[in-house]
This record gives sequence, C-alpha cells and structure tokens, in this order.
Amino acid sequence: MKLGPTLLGVLLLVVAAVYLLVPADQLPGFFPGHETGLVRIRTKHGIASGVAGVVLLAAGVWMGRR
Repeated sequence: MKLGPTLLGVLLLVVAAVYLLVPADQLPGFFPGHETGLVRIRTKHGIASGVAGVVLLAAGVWMGRR
C-alpha cells in the first residue's frame, strides 16, 4: 500500500528537477509548459511538483509505520 505513494512521490521529484533545470523549449513535448522558443525555466511547475512529491513521500512513510 505504501509503494504507490512513494513511487509517485519519487517520480514527481524527478519531474520537479526537470522543470527546474531545463528551459521550456527543451522540455519533453508531453510536459505541460512546453513552449517552442521560450528559454526560461518553469519555476512554478517545478515547485508545485516538488511539493506534491514531498507530500506523497511523507504519506508513504506515514502509511508504512502503521
């Protein structure tokens, strides 16, 4: 039961790193926020996915303690 939130949390932390390190024109096409010719990074997308990843990791740890 705790494996699902933990894996999703790790995946969202990887997505957050991609958003914070890669400019918008180099993001994969299936990522929201991909725009051709835009060279700034998508900070809000990165922060949102990072926070969601941390929350899901905490939920996985909390579920594992029961």
